[in-house]
Amino acid sequence: MQASGYTAVAALGQARAPVQVSVILPVHDAEPWLDECLGSVLQQDFEGSMELSIFNDASKDKSMTIIEKWKEKLEGSGILVVIGGHDSPSPRGVGYSKNQAIAQSSGSYLCFLDSDDVMMPQRVRLQHAAAVRHPTSIIGCQVRREPPNSTERYTRWINHLAPDQLLTQVFTSNGPTVIMPTWFCSRAWFSHVGPFDEGGRGVPEDLLFFHEHLRKGGGLVRVDQSLLLYRYHPGAATHSVLETTIWTHRVRFLEEWALPHWATFTIWNAGRQGRRLYRSLTAGSRCKVVAFCDVDENKIKKGFYCYEDSQERPKPRVPVLHFRAAQPPFVICVKLVSVRLGHVWLGQPQGQEVVCCVHQEAAG
Repeated sequence: MQASGYTAVAALGQARAPVQVSVILPVHDAEPWLDECLGSVLQQDFEGSMELSIFNDASKDKSMTIIEKWKEKLEGSGILVVIGGHDSPSPRGVGYSKNQAIAQSSGSYLCFLDSDDVMMPQRVRLQHAAAVRHPTSIIGCQVRREPPNSTERYTRWINHLAPDQLLTQVFTSNGPTVIMPTWFCSRAWFSHVGPFDEGGRGVPEDLLFFHEHLRKGGGLVRVDQSLLLYRYHPGAATHSVLETTIWTHRVRFLEEWALPHWATFTIWNAGRQGRRLYRSLTAGSRCKVVAFCDVDENKIKKGFYCYEDSQERPKPRVPVLHFRAAQPPFVICVKLVSVRLGHVWLGQPQGQEVVCCVHQEAAG
């Protein structure tokens, strides 16, 4: 983490006693939503000590004016407000802003809040209680989407994954199964896993942290109450991340976290996305692919897939089988809305392709 801003804020607050929960709020040009967001911090029913740590990432609108107005209200209610930031010509990005907000804060627990979202009054209380019980977990919650009809299937996926699916669906194109705007965790665990990547615009800092969290054995817990109004709008930072970037990180994590446990595997889908997955694998992982499987008779009749761009000679030819003839384990790479394989549900809320690693005893 870079120290600029941290030393100055620490010097101003060095006499402060540590608080229980720091709400971490990065801000960049958030004028349209800040009043409602900051009001929701004031409305928290948590009875422990709490602070709000804001880092202003070169906002050019009236965000700072709104923050200064709310600072007095919040501190009058016993919520300390710590403000850092910079006024450079360009923002440094969400990862940098979160890291700086964390560095200048003092709470034993971190509650992450996006400046365009709104917390329900019980959020900090309920997630803090869960974090105390699960000190090495990321704690999430259910959400209510705004506008209500935006991303209906994705919202349903967020809210209704079963506890075991929080782990089994970590390879889907939706990203983290516990979504970043709902994260709550201990400072000690964040320090063990973090910090966030500071690459700036276009870097999925939440996905990269999520993967590192899993590498280090972290758990995933969701409080099954709607504790956040999760806003959807074209200006959201998530829209700056390219699908190809997400795909690359997902495939690399699949190769690191799942495929080393398997001597061979089958790719479920002989179509475009299954072939894309095959081509995206490293040579060592491609060698483990014993077959594609599908339900499409036209694909099955072809008998094999030839990797024409391969530098190998002869070029790899991978059999294409009917799924009933295929052998597990499987990497599922298909468009899904709701498919059941054994005890694992695979759903793709947005109707896009997913990569989901499933080791089943039988297909069907």
